[in-house]
Amino acid sequence: MICRKSDKNSIKLCVDSLLKGNVVILPTDTVYGFSAIVDEKYNCDAKIRKIKGREESKPFIQLISRPKDIFLYTDDKIPRKILKYWPGPLTIIVNNKNKSCQSTTAFRCPGDKWLRKIIKKCGYPLYSTSLNRSGQKILDSENQIIEEFSNEADVIVLDGEKKEALPSTIIKIIDDKIEVIRKGAVEI
Repeated sequence: MICRKSDKNSIKLCVDSLLKGNVVILPTDTVYGFSAIVDEKYNCDAKIRKIKGREESKPFIQLISRPKDIFLYTDDKIPRKILKYWPGPLTIIVNNKNKSCQSTTAFRCPGDKWLRKIIKKCGYPLYSTSLNRSGQKILDSENQIIEEFSNEADVIVLDGEKKEALPSTIIKIIDDKIEVIRKGAVEI
C-alpha cells in the first residue's frame, strides 16, 4: 500500500502493518528509510537485511519516541550537550544494559513528531536504515522508491523528494568519550 504522510490514516496504517511484523518505508527527518519493530518474535531485522542485501554483522539504528527512552536500554551517562540535539538527526551508540544481546546499540530520537507518534503507538523501538540496496545510493525520489521497492515493503509512506538530505550524524559514547563515527545533519 502506498499513502502520503499527510493522509489522515497514515499513522494507523503504519502502526497496524508494523505490529504484524512487516517492513515499511517511512520518511524521517533526514532521509527515507526501511523500518520495522524491534521484536525478536518477528525477526524483522532479517527481513530488512534480505530486502537491502545487507550483511548480518552490521546492526541497524533503533528509533525511540522520547529522548529519555534511551535510559531503558543503557546505563551510560550521556552529556546534556549531546542530548540537547534530541529529538533530531543525531544517532548515539551506547553500551547495552542487557549483556545477553550485542554489546552496543545505536539509538536515535527523530525530530519528526509524526514518526515519534508511530514509534510510541507501536510500543517498541523501530529498526531504521537508509532506503537503498546495500552499496547503492540512498533513494530520494518518490518515483524511484515506488519503482524499486513497491513489491517488497508492506506500506510506503511518501512525503516529497528528499534531494540532498543528509543522514543522521552518528556518535559513539564509550567510557565518557565522544567519537564521531559519521558526519551528517548535526555538527558535533
